[in-house]
Parts: sequence; structure tokens; C-alpha cells
Amino acid sequence: MAVGGEPGVPARPPNRWTLRLRSVQARETPAAPQAKAAPAYNVTSAMALPQQTVPPPQRVKNNARQFWYRVSEGLAVNQLWSQFEKDARSSYRLYSAGLDNLPEQRSLLKRGWHISKALFWAILEKLTPARRVLLLLALILLFFPGGGFTYINGDKHVEVQGLDLHFWGGLLMFVVLLLELADRVVMKRDLEIAKDIQAWLLPGAPLQIPGYQIAYATRPANTVAGDYYDVIVRPGRRSSRTSSEDRNADPSADHILFVVADVAGKSIPAAMLMATFQASLRTLSTSGVALAELVAGLNHYACSNSAGGNRFTTAFLAELDAATGDLVYINAGHNVPILRKKSGSVERLEVGGIPVGILAEAPYQSGTARLDPGDWLVIFTDGVVEAVNGKDEEYGEAALVRLVDRQSGSTPAELLRSLLTELDGYVGNTPQHDDITCLLLKRT
Repeated sequence: MAVGGEPGVPARPPNRWTLRLRSVQARETPAAPQAKAAPAYNVTSAMALPQQTVPPPQRVKNNARQFWYRVSEGLAVNQLWSQFEKDARSSYRLYSAGLDNLPEQRSLLKRGWHISKALFWAILEKLTPARRVLLLLALILLFFPGGGFTYINGDKHVEVQGLDLHFWGGLLMFVVLLLELADRVVMKRDLEIAKDIQAWLLPGAPLQIPGYQIAYATRPANTVAGDYYDVIVRPGRRSSRTSSEDRNADPSADHILFVVADVAGKSIPAAMLMATFQASLRTLSTSGVALAELVAGLNHYACSNSAGGNRFTTAFLAELDAATGDLVYINAGHNVPILRKKSGSVERLEVGGIPVGILAEAPYQSGTARLDPGDWLVIFTDGVVEAVNGKDEEYGEAALVRLVDRQSGSTPAELLRSLLTELDGYVGNTPQHDDITCLLLKRT
């Protein structure tokens, strides 16, 4: 059979040149066009793309911004200056504690010399003896003029060696700073633990009492405070009942005990005495004794731990019958609380006795009052009314009464926030010199 030729003529087999030509034509013939598929997103190829590089000036600027944010913790310049001003005033108050005892000098130059010397010794005596020596040596090197020495070497060439004493003085000063900073970090960590423990001794969320609203807060002058507040449910006095009646007693017979106390002093010593006061109060409050007996027991215990009356505690304790609004209270040398009536009149709750921890046999009298709907009970420590501004003027009790009058229709939580905000605005950059505590009770 003929293949691809004329009829009747046998087809010739293709030679090698024909095969080569066909193969070349097959390679050069373009392939039939095909429909292009939509490109799929390739995660690997996208990740393999070169990252956009940040120009060196921009990278330096970002690093500088991150460094400054880490140093300043995001505070603005005016906030940093306010913080520095508070720290400077607090430090000056610490070091200048004994300047009032300096003898009077007519000469301004002599008085400046005596003040400078007193401040120098006040700073130096805060250090350990070894650090005092390092600090003195650093100061000598800083103020001593630089110098050097010359010598002739073996080739009879003059060699001059300079000594930069200021560098070594600054290095010694830096060593003293590092040692003091290490002590501060360790103490700060211990104080933070003590602060957490002290927070456990104070009540958490306000107690929910039908018909009443409560708010309280404390702001320590240092990390830990000597102020104390508490709200305790006391069992009703049921001594005349039988044991079976006690088990089935009406819970409405329980009374609510409100306590605000202020231990003399601040920081760690006051905080430790506050802890002992809280422990004894919690123990005595579980008994069914009257409020006067409870305070007498507190006083006996405080006298045994008051260093001869030097570590006393002022306190205000009030026992509320929530059903009637009747209030029995004892003011043990504390700031007189304010009972602001709905009509606008003010009563002072000052019946009681001397602070606990001074005299073991001191008598305490109980006073009575009544909370009607719309009335306020404001209990506070001296840190509230004695907060001072830059002119050394106290906030005062009159300002506190005016604030309660203006916001008598608000809730205790709102009034407490307003009080703290007003105190912050009043004192400005003046360091807080005492613990601030306030407890507000309103009958709705």
C-alpha cells in the first residue's frame, strides 16, 4: 500500500536528512495556545520576597524613640519634671530634719556655711562607714586638679604620663551609686511584698448592706501605711439567750462595725503596729461584748506593745444597727468624723477617750447618733485635712464639708473619687507627707 505518494508509485523511505528536517520543524512549531490559569497565592513565594529595608537614619530614630520610652515609661516632660520636683522636696525634707535646731547666725555667710555642713553630715551619716570613705575619696578626686609625672626611659627620652583624677573620682561615685541602688532594689522588693500582705488585711469590695452605700480608700505616703480601715459584721449580743436560741437567732441582730485607725508614725514601724491592731480587733469583735468593752480590750493589748506609750493609735469605731440606723461610737483621740444630715446640718462625733496604747486603765465613753435616709457619715484620717500645698497651707476640714455639701446627692464612690481628685489638684507637686484614708457611709 502506498503511503503519502502518487497512486501506483511505491513510497520511498525517508532518509536521515528528511528525519532531521522534520524534527527541527517540530521543535520550531509553536505549541497551541492554552488558557492561562489564575495565579494562586503562594505563601512560600511571598515569604521569600525580599523584606523592605528601613533606611539607617529612620532605624536610628526608632531605636532612640524606643530607648527614651523605656527610660521615661511614656511620661511627658512636664510629668517627669513634676516627679523630679516631688523627689527633690522629699529628699530635702529627709536630710533637713535637724536644720531647725541650728543656732541662729546673724551673718548670712555663716548661716549658709552651717546649713551646708549640716546637710553634708546628714547625707554622709545615711551611708555605711565603708561607703562614706568611698564617697569622700571620690569627692577629693573630683575637686583635686589633674596632674601627671615625667621620667626618662632607657633611651634617655622624656616620657610624660598624665593622670585624669576626675575620671577616677567619677568612677568611685558611680560605684557608691551602684551599691546604694542595689540596697534600694532589695528594700523595694521587700516593701512591695509587705504592701501586698497589708492589702490582704484590708477589706476588699464594700460590704453590701440593704439601704446603705459604702466606699473607702487609702493612699499611703510611702509604700506601706500606718492607716487602717475595716467593716466587720459583729454578732448580736445574745448572752441572755439559750444555746438553742443562739443557733436559730435572726441574722438581723448582727451589727456592722466601722473602724478607721491611724498609727503614730509612718512606713514599716507603723505598718507592723497596724497589723497587730487589726489582729486584736478581729479577735475581740467576734465576741458579743459591748463596744466600750471592745475598745478597752484593744487599749490593754496596745499598751503592751506601744513602747511605753510612744507608739499609740488613734481610732474611731462605730457600731451600726442597719435596721434602725442607730449608731453607737467611740472616738479614741481620732479626727472627729462628720455626720452630715440630709437637711445640711453637721454633727461632730467626738465622745470617747484618749488614743489607745497610752494608758492601760484609760476610760472610754460611748456616744450615740442616728443615720436617717439621706445622711452621710464621713470618717477620715489627718492625712486628708492636713494635706498641704506649695504654700504650706492645709486643705482643712471646712473644704471637706463643702465638698460633701456640693455632692450630697451623689454616691459614696463618686464622692470619694472627687475627694481624691480635689486633693491632687490642691497639693500639686508637694510630696504627700502622711497617709490618706477615708471611709464614707450613706443611708439611702
